[in-house]
Amino acid sequence: MGAERVGPLITWNICEPASRKMHYYRYSNAEVSCWYKYLLFSYNIVFWLAGVVFLGVGLWAWSEKGVLSDLTKVTRLHGIDPVVLVLMVGVVMFTLGFAGCVGALRENICLLKFFCGTIVLIFFLELAVAVLAFLFQDWVRDRFREFFESNIRSYRDDIDLQNLIDSLQKANQCCGAYGPEDWDLNVYFNCSGASYSREKCGVPFSCCVPDPAQKVVNTQCGYDVRTQLKSKWDESIFTKGCIQALEGWLPRNIYIVAGVFIAISLLQIFGIFLAKTLISDIEAVKAGHHF
Repeated sequence: MGAERVGPLITWNICEPASRKMHYYRYSNAEVSCWYKYLLFSYNIVFWLAGVVFLGVGLWAWSEKGVLSDLTKVTRLHGIDPVVLVLMVGVVMFTLGFAGCVGALRENICLLKFFCGTIVLIFFLELAVAVLAFLFQDWVRDRFREFFESNIRSYRDDIDLQNLIDSLQKANQCCGAYGPEDWDLNVYFNCSGASYSREKCGVPFSCCVPDPAQKVVNTQCGYDVRTQLKSKWDESIFTKGCIQALEGWLPRNIYIVAGVFIAISLLQIFGIFLAKTLISDIEAVKAGHHF
């Protein structure tokens, strides 16, 4: 029987000096951690499924509004369609989740670097926005006023935009950007003599002070309210603007806002850590093949 070789592979050449007769072939012990691999996969499958849900909801909403059969409706809207934001978030989450899942399972460095780089970019963009919003509060306030007034003009043009404004006004007990007069910007609520709308000189029902005795929402409670004396407005509608309401809401809930921001940041940092660790493992294994 032949001798069994144990240990490193040894070759001899009698023509060479003794110091050079023995050659060792090194084998790398590096391996890809299954723990990091499947943890990153689980992390990304949540993003991927959430992206699918966002895309499904957005496409369903567009289908209900007939946008899918006529995409020009999106460009004709003067305000912002909330469904567009839902779809944008869905596309980003779906793409990142897909890249992370496939990159982790297939140990694809290109996809993993794309996932990691995008998360890093989003993280620094969020940080930059937060810092700039704190430093340039007046500029942010003016942009938000322009945004809100633009959407007031399109209040009746899109049902999702209408629901968004109504939810904002009811939740914050406010009306308009700086007050009920802002609804003059909307052609249906305008007080000018040229308007023949039944809602003329009124406000949306979401501006109305709720009556605890009413179990059914009175959608006509804001009709003709602004034809009354201003001193009586606060008896039936909210007179505080939504910008003032939001400015007051933020200091009261600063710990909640900070907590949400920190939680999102930690999730992103955790995803970056998993991706970088897995990339390092894969590169170490590939480097070991060259020995």
